[in-house]
Amino acid sequence: MGRLLSYSGISTKIRAMQSKLISESEIQEMLQFTSVSHAAAWLKRTPEYAKAWADLDENSLHRGQIEKLLKASIFKDFSKIYQFANPEQRKFLDLYSRRYEIRVLKEIMTNLFDHKSTDAVDVSPYCDFFRRHSKLDLDRLTACTTMDEFINTLKGNEFYVPLSRIQNHDTALLFDYGMALDLYYFSMIWNVRKKLFSGKDLEQITTAYGEKFDMLNLQFISRSKRYFSMSPADIYALLIPMNYKLKKEEITALVEASTREEAQQIFRKTYYGKKYDHLSAHNLEEFYNYMLRTTLEKASRKDPYSVAMLYSYMYHKEHEVNRLTIAIECIRYGVAPDEAMQYIRNN
Repeated sequence: MGRLLSYSGISTKIRAMQSKLISESEIQEMLQFTSVSHAAAWLKRTPEYAKAWADLDENSLHRGQIEKLLKASIFKDFSKIYQFANPEQRKFLDLYSRRYEIRVLKEIMTNLFDHKSTDAVDVSPYCDFFRRHSKLDLDRLTACTTMDEFINTLKGNEFYVPLSRIQNHDTALLFDYGMALDLYYFSMIWNVRKKLFSGKDLEQITTAYGEKFDMLNLQFISRSKRYFSMSPADIYALLIPMNYKLKKEEITALVEASTREEAQQIFRKTYYGKKYDHLSAHNLEEFYNYMLRTTLEKASRKDPYSVAMLYSYMYHKEHEVNRLTIAIECIRYGVAPDEAMQYIRNN
């Protein structure tokens, strides 16, 4: 009864928000339009965007502006949920919000590596979110013109240490800085989950993130060997340092495998190879999103009064924005609807 009372208010709110999300069939309908302005007008009539976009003139909106508006809707939804959340639920949301901070940090770093010091990153979609939910000083960070200045500005923040370790290497690439942030975030989630959660919430967070981390490691091993011919030592250095259903000895065997066929035989004996017998080491990337989505949907249906419901909604909202962004881009360049849907499903 305690859990039901604890989640009843926020569960009702999320169900109402979920009913407004754009479905795949609606995206297919939008793809029939031949101009971005017509697509924007269509979005303005949907329950999800009608109120927020009511005063906008679709004829003056260009693709970049629409993308910013879509991004901003993610953070608005997060803030709505946060307002309804109790202190326990906010623990998860505070943890989850780090991904948004890392997203913005990566955008700024990309700008610095591209030497676009005169054209600062547009953080307008994030401003309200950061004002409410973050300790990062966006004004100071976006004003930085070098990586050294950027990292020094982060002193006192949790992201300073992982980035400063990379800073000491003269040959560090943008990829290295981004990976340092990701590994910090993943490790932090895995290490604090037992301190912050218990019971069903702990079980569902462990399952959702555990399978996510396992699949990300499987993907990275596959890609690094298939496309980049990386050495085992380099692969180990970039793997997420935690295990769920994927055993350490299985990871070692996959990394050390000398041929694709050998890796496939090893993979078939793993938990994921046995559970998903149609899955191969070659289609891990397209399977990853399917597995994470179905895991979250199953958990939120099985126990709608749990943290899985929060995670599931934000996951679906972010993917809606991603799909709509791709759809707008396809309309802009005149991609045929069937081909556009293929791009959308693959992403």
